[in-house]
Parts: sequence; structure tokens; C-alpha cells
Amino acid sequence: MASIKLEIVSPDKMVYSDDVEMAIVHSTGGELGIMPNHAPLLTGILPHAMHVKKDSHEELIAIAGGFMEVSSNKITILASAAELPINIDINRAQKAYARAQERLESLHQSPDEHKDIDSLRAHAALERAKARLQATKTID
Repeated sequence: MASIKLEIVSPDKMVYSDDVEMAIVHSTGGELGIMPNHAPLLTGILPHAMHVKKDSHEELIAIAGGFMEVSSNKITILASAAELPINIDINRAQKAYARAQERLESLHQSPDEHKDIDSLRAHAALERAKARLQATKTID
């Protein structure tokens, strides 16, 4: 079957590099399926569990956000952070998810002068933790 090169790079390392049949990502413009010979593309990536189809099976990779470029039959993702499920500490991710949920609840119950900034930060933390848990199939 035809393939496209996928490289996922975080600031400190190459997280993933392999030929894949398809990558499904959550971009700032919506969900995208990238297959071999896809048209050139540059887009922002939201925190999510990215689906990678390879050898007729599917893998999940936690992406904390970043940018994606598709060109010359290659997908390059520059992620602020990315993790393979085997490298994710599930207990730590669950605690981060719970902390972010609690922070959002407290912000809604008691407004303060930095509510908008704190709310955005808590929501971003929640989405990152959710992506990690989705990649480990701990939550949907």
C-alpha cells in the first residue's frame, strides 16, 4: 500500500518517524485526514490524540499542539510536546486532568481579575491532559 513519511518533532527530540498510510489530526481548521500524495498544506495543530494508520492497524500519539506541514509526500509536525502512549505516565496525566477541571470549576464559581487568562491556561492544561489520556485509551 502507498505510504507517506510522518515525522513528529518536539523541542527536545524526534518523537516519531516512519512511513504511514494515513494520519488524522485535529487542526485549527478542523479534522484532517492526510494520505499519500496529499496537497501541500500548512496548519496549526490543536491538542489531541493523533490517529496514525500503518500496516492496517491504528496507533495513537498524544500531541500538545503545534504546527503541521505537508509537502513532497511528507508530513512534518512540530509539536510543543508529543508522546507515544508507552511513554505516558497515566497517573500523572489523570492528576493533571483533575487539577485542570478543579481550576476551571473554581474560576467559574469565584471570578477574579485574571479570570480570562487563568481560564485559558486551565482549559489548555485540560486539553493537553485529555490528549494524553486519549492516547492511552484511558478516556474517550
